Amino acid sequence: MPDLHTRMASRGSDITAAVVARCAAEVPFYGELPRRTLEGVVARSITAVHGLLLRALRDGGAMGPGDLTRLIEWSARRAEERVPLEAVTAAYLIGAESWWQVLTETAEPEELAGAGAKLLACLHAAMPAVVLAHLSVQEDLHSEDKRVRRALLTALLAGRPYEELAAAARVTVVGEHEVVVLAFESNPPARLVQSSLDAHAGIPVLMDHVAGIALLPAGCDLHALLAGLAEETAQRVFAAAAPAGEPAAVPAAAAEAGRVLELVRRLGRPPGLYRLDDVLLEYQLARPGEALTRLAGKLDALGRHPYLLETLRVFVDRGHNRRQSAAELCIHRNTLDYRLHRVSTLTGLDLTVPAEARVLQAALVARDLVEGEPS
Repeated sequence: MPDLHTRMASRGSDITAAVVARCAAEVPFYGELPRRTLEGVVARSITAVHGLLLRALRDGGAMGPGDLTRLIEWSARRAEERVPLEAVTAAYLIGAESWWQVLTETAEPEELAGAGAKLLACLHAAMPAVVLAHLSVQEDLHSEDKRVRRALLTALLAGRPYEELAAAARVTVVGEHEVVVLAFESNPPARLVQSSLDAHAGIPVLMDHVAGIALLPAGCDLHALLAGLAEETAQRVFAAAAPAGEPAAVPAAAAEAGRVLELVRRLGRPPGLYRLDDVLLEYQLARPGEALTRLAGKLDALGRHPYLLETLRVFVDRGHNRRQSAAELCIHRNTLDYRLHRVSTLTGLDLTVPAEARVLQAALVARDLVEGEPS
């Protein structure tokens, strides 16, 4: 009877076919590959690994340095081809199971224990080498990917040519996007923020973590994104967004979102998502000049009466609703009316006159802007 090595060698094509079929059926990555690839490069790789197992079966069970070098080289190549590590390890384990299945059909009872020990010895040597080689290449690839993506976002924000960088980063930037500028109470881990953005968008998101600028595809639910970021980072999150209908519009959108976020923070607005339409009046009033100072000065007479200033602010915030304003201030409606009359008397602007009421509302914003300016 031929020795076990010869008998197993005669079953090589059966083993390869079985492993290819199981990988395609059980491992999503391989299941998405075309049949030609499975029967070509994948089958050749499986046959090569089985060749190493055959030599180990014949020569005593231990993989030599040359065999491990070949495994490391193959694993590095798979990593460079972007094969996921979980798919690689699954394929090795499926291969080992298939090899063992054929062993149980081929080996004599007295040969089985020794052959099984040799298989385990090969796995013990091979799997750490395969995983370390794959992770090493993946780390290099991820570092390069991050560098290219940073360069791509920098080019987009500066309005420079980006096409070659987009191709290198394997990122599609044509079409509509949202430029989002984020601010946190403290600096959360960049990896945590990036992971949350990627998970929400379903694609790798371009983000400058120093400037807090992210480029997201149009159609993302930004309110849900902010809620997720707040939960993940356990922080209050401020954000401003502006649409960019094409890559050439990204610089202007980023500038707009940045100004909106700065304005929101200066005004002490609560955390959340803001767009230009949410702060149109404030945005226009924020333009520096004599008019802003004069508008803020309309409320100087209330400076000695903080309770009147608070009453006016609540009244404006509640849309001139007296019932709601009195309830928030915990005062009687008559007291509210008295205070509002005092505001009109001291400022010379009547809240019952729509045009003058708009001036008072704008004066509140102007006062916040002037007081919020850095000294």
